[in-house]
Amino acid sequence: MFSTVAKSVVAFLVLGASVLSAQVSTAKPKPHVVVIGVNGMEMDVLRPLILQGRMPSLSSVIKRGAYGKLRTVSAPNCPRVYSTLFTSTTPEEHGVTGFIVGGVTANTNMLKEEPIWSILSKNHITVGMANVPATFPVMPVNGYMVSGMLTRGKNCEDGVLCAPKLSEVEGGSAVYPASLKPELIKNVGDYYVDCERMPSAEELKGHESEVINTWLKKVDLIRAQQTQLFDYLLQNHPTDFTWLGQSCEDRTGHWLYPIAPYNAGYNPKINAVREDAFPDQYVAFDKVLGEVLKHIDANTYLFIVSDHGIKPLREFEQTDPHMHMDHEKTTPVIAKHDFADGDEVPGTFFAMGPNIKHDLRLMGLEASVYDLAPTILSLYGIAEPAQMHGHVLSQIFVGSGDAVASK
Repeated sequence: MFSTVAKSVVAFLVLGASVLSAQVSTAKPKPHVVVIGVNGMEMDVLRPLILQGRMPSLSSVIKRGAYGKLRTVSAPNCPRVYSTLFTSTTPEEHGVTGFIVGGVTANTNMLKEEPIWSILSKNHITVGMANVPATFPVMPVNGYMVSGMLTRGKNCEDGVLCAPKLSEVEGGSAVYPASLKPELIKNVGDYYVDCERMPSAEELKGHESEVINTWLKKVDLIRAQQTQLFDYLLQNHPTDFTWLGQSCEDRTGHWLYPIAPYNAGYNPKINAVREDAFPDQYVAFDKVLGEVLKHIDANTYLFIVSDHGIKPLREFEQTDPHMHMDHEKTTPVIAKHDFADGDEVPGTFFAMGPNIKHDLRLMGLEASVYDLAPTILSLYGIAEPAQMHGHVLSQIFVGSGDAVASK
């Protein structure tokens, strides 16, 4: 425990850092940072697509920046990891330990640690959040917030893996400020907030091809709507810091991962219908990225991160209730990410921008989900709060050498 003198010294240093930050902010423009979160982006699927030239936008980011695997938390899932990305604290500390916590769907009211959007807002940084998972109900920020995955609504009372339209949201606000909601409906349309729930085994039986193709067409529609949302917000509501999210990729991977018959859970009636489905999600994301890149100049920092990867079923954990089913225990799945050892399914990390090294590959698991928030705060000259566990990824910047930074 800190002594009174030590606390006084820390307070003095923090005050000094704040004053210095304020002086710097008046001397030059605030940095522009864009984060794109892709739920469950799997490096093993990305690599061949990049080599085949099917992801030109992501390839351009790699050539102009740093990239590698991103260490995640144990038993990773979307709300558990995104809340860690927001706070740089453990799931036990920030309180969002899974999709359901104490019988209630994960939501922002559960956060016990301050998220990055709040820290930035208090430091006079304008913030934009759009379609990011685990941000419902939205909170006041110095800018705007539009929720994504886990938003509740009509025929989606629990908010888990379902797709209410913006006008159908219930049980909390999906848009801050409230005046932005009618503006979005008017200019973007009454779009689906998230990808649809996967079809059940009963719905699939005897109609596999029809159901799979119909579901994938809906995914295409939702991604097109989300792309339009991103373009509208980036064009008409620019902010110093912007975080955009995509979740259709992970949803598709769970039950349509393209794997061979010898893998656990393989069902040719389902898994052989559209073997291109999961890779095509990344090709489609690359087009979304291309649209976002139109709003990014040489002075903008871009981070692309995934909360975890996703791998074919290759072990049978008898105590795991989701062994072969999705979160509703109805859809046969063939791949998952909630392995007890999070290192089985690392996420992905890409970064480019001013002074970020070009074509730098981070080896092993140098970067973790705890490091994103501290790195972003450092770009704005904001001191890392004491509760954060991550460190600034100084090794990706020019002049830093290759050593891993420590907190």
